[in-house]
Amino acid sequence: MSVVVLMEEGDPSRQMLTLARKFGAPLHGVPMDAFTPFAPDSVAAVLEYAAEELHATAVFAAGTDRGNEVMARLAARTDLPLAANCIAAEPGDPVQLTRQRWGGSLLEEARMHTTRALITVAPHSVRIEEGVQPLAVDVNRFQIDAKDQVVRVSEHVAPPGGGVSLAEAKVVVSGGRGVGSKEGFAILEELASLIGARVGCSRVVTSAGWRPHTDQVGQTGTKISPDLYIACGISGATQHMAGCKGAKKILAINADPEAPIMSLADYSVVGDLKEIVPAISAEIRKSR
Repeated sequence: MSVVVLMEEGDPSRQMLTLARKFGAPLHGVPMDAFTPFAPDSVAAVLEYAAEELHATAVFAAGTDRGNEVMARLAARTDLPLAANCIAAEPGDPVQLTRQRWGGSLLEEARMHTTRALITVAPHSVRIEEGVQPLAVDVNRFQIDAKDQVVRVSEHVAPPGGGVSLAEAKVVVSGGRGVGSKEGFAILEELASLIGARVGCSRVVTSAGWRPHTDQVGQTGTKISPDLYIACGISGATQHMAGCKGAKKILAINADPEAPIMSLADYSVVGDLKEIVPAISAEIRKSR
């Protein structure tokens, strides 16, 4: 019982393999970067052809933006059900699944009745376990139709300010409504520059036009998993927490001790962020 897996660089794909190995062996890997520029329909076509040729019982991918996109296209072209953002899966008839819903705010137990399971695994929800690595699929053997090459990446736009992306940053300093204005982010930018962090924000900030959407952390923005997340003037709405719950540690700075994020943070500071953030920056300078 073979399994086809869509492989990307990074831990999410390694985490995905932990669940994929339960569904059979050997594993056969298709690289996400099989086509340059990236063309999701072309990758989905290779997955379809490889799964048919190998009589695969399942096709797995990490639940990244591209992973979910390709797998959704695979489901559409094969008329097979897709279970996205799973955190547990057991083979059988039916397949038993646990998956995240509503931005990770609830878990759903589900059963999938299908001849071939299509599953994406929620990033940072499964431990990496060592095991047999996938065998490489020779993607050049498959004939790709011109229609599958129509949708493709045409340009890469660097994040504002350059440097590391929000999703890859080890430390993120975010601001919410409590920052007060576009100009109020200057103290957050200063702190971020001192500690090598990336600046993020909540949805209300992008709605107000204070920061670009590329800086938004949350269910409708970027999902992050930094070593440290510093939330300044952010209340902690469910949609926002869905985007930062992967953080190893959360430091919340808020004038409202009853703000939801204060009970979810590892460290909480109650007070005016316009005084606290500059004070932190000043102490960092003194220590250098």
